[in-house]
Amino acid sequence: ENFSCNVSPLGVAPPRSRSAHCGGGGGQSRKNEPYANNWAILVDTSRYWFNYRHIANTLSVYRTVKRLGIPDSNIILMLADDMACNPRNSYPGCVFNNPDHRLNLYGDSIEVDYRGSEVTIENFLRVLTGRHQGWVPRSKRLLSDPQSNILLYMTGHGGNEFLKFQDQVEITSQDIADAIQVMKDQRRFHRLLFLADTCQAATLANRLYTSGVAAIGSAKLGENSYSHHNDPQVGVAVIDRFTQATLEFFERHVQPHSAATLGDFLRSLDPR
Repeated sequence: ENFSCNVSPLGVAPPRSRSAHCGGGGGQSRKNEPYANNWAILVDTSRYWFNYRHIANTLSVYRTVKRLGIPDSNIILMLADDMACNPRNSYPGCVFNNPDHRLNLYGDSIEVDYRGSEVTIENFLRVLTGRHQGWVPRSKRLLSDPQSNILLYMTGHGGNEFLKFQDQVEITSQDIADAIQVMKDQRRFHRLLFLADTCQAATLANRLYTSGVAAIGSAKLGENSYSHHNDPQVGVAVIDRFTQATLEFFERHVQPHSAATLGDFLRSLDPR
């Protein structure tokens, strides 16, 4: 009840190179095509070993959007810590979200755009609004256009209308809402889907006022967001419930050009 969601197709359009258009630059209109390219901004805001699941959450979504055809050139991946190389990790170079360790989420082809101390509120807002300093390379920029559909996924520790970065500083729902409106004013997207997995996540959408935006949170005001399971060999929880349910839906029901809708996704979620 804390967010609204327009029911629209979840299928993925053919990817287009990041160099095709700069943010807000537009491009030639396609009269019969509502969107022409897809982007993803995937953000883990937590550091420290006990927050392993937040890294795994983000890498799980990263793997899924790549499977659906969004290339690394159209993904901004922000990881506040490096669990694969953490000295506590008994599986060096690996991050898992499943009990049998059949899939290494870190793998060989991961491209992290912002890592460790680079994952700040300032850098996150610069990615959204395109207000980078001149030395920032194109690979760290969201070069979307008016025909772009964008997935914004965030996970970490949060509360009523805030999300912690680096477990120290907080971004507010108003900060996020204003940045998304700037994106709209700059014609940086056609539709934007905001998914948040954190305690009281739905409150991050309370201040949204921009058309073409849908938001889904893992917990309502006053509710916690819980982990899905612990891994006794890793020693910590390795994924959150909401992200696990999201992955299960996308893996089972969503393919490129799929007819699945946000309504189907919402109906698949079991709050019990």
